[in-house]
Amino acid sequence: MRALSQALLNELIDSADALPASLTLPRYDRRQAAAGVIHFGLGAFHRAHQAVVFDALLAAGDMRWGVLGVAMRSTQLADALARQDGLYTLQIASAAGRRWQIVGAIRQTCVASREPQYVIDAVAMPATRWVTLSVTEKAYGPDLAALLVKGLAARQAAGLGGLTMASCDNLTGNGDKLRALCVGAAQSINASLAAWIVTHCAFPNSMVDRIVPAATGQHRLDAAQATGVDDACALGTENFWEWVIEDRFVDPADGALLASAGVTVVQDVLPFEQAKLCMLNGSHTAIAVLGAVMGLPTVSDCVANGQIHRFVHGLMTDVMMPQLRRPDLPAYRDALLARFANPDLRHKVHQIASDSSLKIPLRWVSTVTARLAAGQQVEALAFASAVWMRYLLSEDENGQPYTISDPMAATLQELAQQHRGDAAATVQALTALPSIWGEMLHADIRWTSRVTFWLERIQAVGVALALDEFNSAQ
Repeated sequence: MRALSQALLNELIDSADALPASLTLPRYDRRQAAAGVIHFGLGAFHRAHQAVVFDALLAAGDMRWGVLGVAMRSTQLADALARQDGLYTLQIASAAGRRWQIVGAIRQTCVASREPQYVIDAVAMPATRWVTLSVTEKAYGPDLAALLVKGLAARQAAGLGGLTMASCDNLTGNGDKLRALCVGAAQSINASLAAWIVTHCAFPNSMVDRIVPAATGQHRLDAAQATGVDDACALGTENFWEWVIEDRFVDPADGALLASAGVTVVQDVLPFEQAKLCMLNGSHTAIAVLGAVMGLPTVSDCVANGQIHRFVHGLMTDVMMPQLRRPDLPAYRDALLARFANPDLRHKVHQIASDSSLKIPLRWVSTVTARLAAGQQVEALAFASAVWMRYLLSEDENGQPYTISDPMAATLQELAQQHRGDAAATVQALTALPSIWGEMLHADIRWTSRVTFWLERIQAVGVALALDEFNSAQ
């Protein structure tokens, strides 16, 4: 079986009548696609989301949307894609079945840590119009800022225009945060560069959504069986996708172009951001720690459990939705539960539970704080927080150990082990970490007493029975 490449793609296009109807090919002339977009954070999510949008724009005849995919440190994927001329196969699974798409938007790849000057030079290329990012929440720091600002400084020096810089990470106000990061870094170089960035670049806030599990060998096998092509970079995703972006672009015409490809262009992204962070991401984290402790490997395994399904439905309905302004919240909730139940995604709970110390402040704490301030109950999030504290013991209820992937893993595990069996001490020690829980919750007895109560029940009877008790009490 031949490996995916541009030459093989050309042959597939020429023999299209012999291909399955479920396979979509990029039929545009990829040689004409300029790398108008530089994407930082080359990985599964970008390849199943933004790159598919840019592929649609290229297919519609606008050749300005080719992508230079920049991996931040890991060389493996960037080099594998380079060997395949940037091509890869995307499996899209829904209740109606599977379909396949070979995506052609990525024209080149590189690795920032290996070839930083190449990245800087690319930012300063005349053809570059956009920078997009999916580097994860924890990467918004000085290394990223230095790379971006050096490229923007080179653009300024060359007399070129500014760029639309679109963060696609799970940060509320992500465009505003990216703008502050770049302007702050530029100030340390010179004030005129900072002023140029403010004047000439656009940093739209955006919200992106598509469940994209980590690529596995099974995706490669499935792709080979369905397409007859060996693709080392195959991956899978769900049918649903959403990209909501603020109407703030260097080129105002870009809004209509993105809308033509299915992107939602709005004046205010915040209601969509908040709903996604709370209802999808916040529920995902709760599901992940429940599954990890109960020994359930995937999200679909978890929501197939009636008690977990009932818990997550209540978490969204009773605790999260009252704080949100997104239109049609009940329909959004039901769509999320249907997506979680998709067994084709094989979305592993330990992948979702990673970096929980960075995710909980964004996904849970704001809701807890707002509801407590309004005198409202937070019982479901107290239960989820108790499960998270049990998760930090790094062993499920069947006695199987697992690894916690988190920048604070050593601290969190040490505290959990130090106070093991003492629910009150565990809660006091862990809620005293302001980087996770803020400055106020540690001293709020309404919060700590409920987390302590549920952690005591989990220690006494296990998560499954404690969950039954929780649902019966609601």
